[in-house]
This record gives sequence, structure tokens and C-alpha cells, in this order.
Amino acid sequence: MVLFVCVAIGSGLGRRIFSLPAEKPMCSIGSGQKEQNMDSTHSTSSGQASSPQVYKKLTAEEEQVIVHKGTERPFSGEYNDHFEKGIYTCKRCGAELFVSSSKFKSDCGWPSFDEQIKGAVKWQKDADGVRTEISCGKCGAHLGHVFLGEGITPKNTRFCVNSISMNFVPEKKTEKAIFAGGCFWGTEYYFKQAPGVISETVGYTGGQVDNPTYEQVCTDKTGHAEAVEVEFDSSKTSFEELAKLFFEMHDFTQLNRQGPDTGTQYRSAIFYMNEQQKKIATRLVKELKKKGYDVKTQIVPAGKFWPAEEYHQDYYEKSGQAPYCHIFRKIF
Repeated sequence: MVLFVCVAIGSGLGRRIFSLPAEKPMCSIGSGQKEQNMDSTHSTSSGQASSPQVYKKLTAEEEQVIVHKGTERPFSGEYNDHFEKGIYTCKRCGAELFVSSSKFKSDCGWPSFDEQIKGAVKWQKDADGVRTEISCGKCGAHLGHVFLGEGITPKNTRFCVNSISMNFVPEKKTEKAIFAGGCFWGTEYYFKQAPGVISETVGYTGGQVDNPTYEQVCTDKTGHAEAVEVEFDSSKTSFEELAKLFFEMHDFTQLNRQGPDTGTQYRSAIFYMNEQQKKIATRLVKELKKKGYDVKTQIVPAGKFWPAEEYHQDYYEKSGQAPYCHIFRKIF
């Protein structure tokens, strides 16, 4: 049975400790613990930032830990029992420090990791002469301490970090969707403005010719539609919200045309990536029909998407013009 003893002490001039002092150092676990320093390539001569004016303004409590190397009380930190997917970053400068997959439950009272992002954390002998302090490799912010040889994880390393020294950036949950609604310049224009959209790529899909050119698609003989592949953060928006925007940005009652542009390459279509997207698109079409619209939008499975030529990408952003055949109107 492993006995966890997690008591903070204060050592070093001007250091403030938020937990009660005791004989054992912060985050020591059981007996037979082994600690060691890394070589000089991991050391830092100072924990102070050379240009503090460029860093995030700290609260008094944050400064006591990050600048004056204090310690937050055990089991009090925001990230002690936090296990979402994402990246832990330095509270002061924003540098990435630890990936969530390296975090483990140690019951010591502070967030524990068994691996740092390469080169992100510096190791140096603590002022108490016993422990190994860890600090941000970019700005020198105090993080906590590192312990080796405890045998808790296969990596045999435990970075014991103050929650207050870090921020957490959730992992982006990205998805893709493909929409065709006439000239892809205008479709891209409106998706580019939508919250949660990470990127948009105009291109061709739904046809029989591999890697078609714009000239080939314009012959109306390849079967392709001008389309936009949208990558989005599903924690900030959803396929349903984007599909609603799609219907609101173009005239889905026109068959094989959009405004002055005619041909099957200008058809209205949703190329679904999965059954969930299919269900949502089908439901929205039913809603539109109940509202009295004669919907011509196709709902078909997604196939190979071929990015269009570079001069088509971000067309309206580059030209400074506005869409000529896409007009937004609120429907849902």
C-alpha cells in the first residue's frame, strides 16, 4: 500500500505558502522516493521573466505562486480532478506545457503528469536543496516540482504542478461537411463568416472525373458540383447550424442553377459524411417543405472532394467584392 503524504513547505526568501508548513516537502510520496536533476540542458539560471510586460497580468494569488514560488493548498486547485482532453498551458505566457493524455490521478492533492511536452518545462535544483523545481521553459514561471522513481506510472515520473500556474485549452472537436449551393465563391463567403468554422475549401465533388479542372466542370459533362468543404469546431457550432445557414444563403428552390449561373454544376446539394448528417439534412428539408418551399436540394452521400484551383480559394476576400447570386435571408 502506497502512503501519500502531500504537505507544502516554504523555503526561499519571499516565498509565500498557502498550505500549512510541515516536515516533509510538497508532494513527497511514501518512502524510498528517488529524485534527481536533469543535466544542464534542462536548467535555467532564473525563474524571472526578462520582459514581464508582454505577459498576462496576474492576480495577487497567482503572482505568489508563479513569481514568488509559493504553493497552493493541496486538493484546492481547479485542475486537480480535471481529466478533459486538451492542452495545459502556462498561465503567464500561454506556452503549451502538458498534453491531457499524460495526466494521471495520484491523490497527492495537485495535478500530476508523467510527461512534459518536449522542451516545454525546465528543471532546476530547488532552493531547499532537496527537490527539483520545474518552471515554464519560455517565461520561467514557477510550476511546481518533479519526482522520479516512484513507480506510479510506467514512465516513473511525476510532474507535480500547481493548478494556479496553468490554463487549460480544450481539445477541438472538429468535423467536416460538404455543401453545394451554386457558385462556390458565394457559398464560401457566408461560411467564412460563421462562428465555429475553422476553414473552408472550395472544390468539386459528386462527379465521375478524377481531379477535374474548372474548365472541365464548366462543360457540365463531369457530373461534379461546385461545392465547399467546411471544417468546423463542433464545440462552438454544429452541422445543423451550418446546414440552416446553407439553406438561408441560397435559393434552394432552383433546379440546376443559382441566379444567372446555370448547369448541374450549380445544383443545390448536401453531401453527408455520416448518418447523423443525413438525418439532420432530411429533417430540415421536411421543415422547409412544411413552410411551403419547393425544395430542390439533393441529399446524397459524400464522395471524393477535389479542391479547386488556388485562384478560386477565398475569392471574395482577395477581390474585395461581394456575392452576386447569394443573398442571406432568415428562414429558421
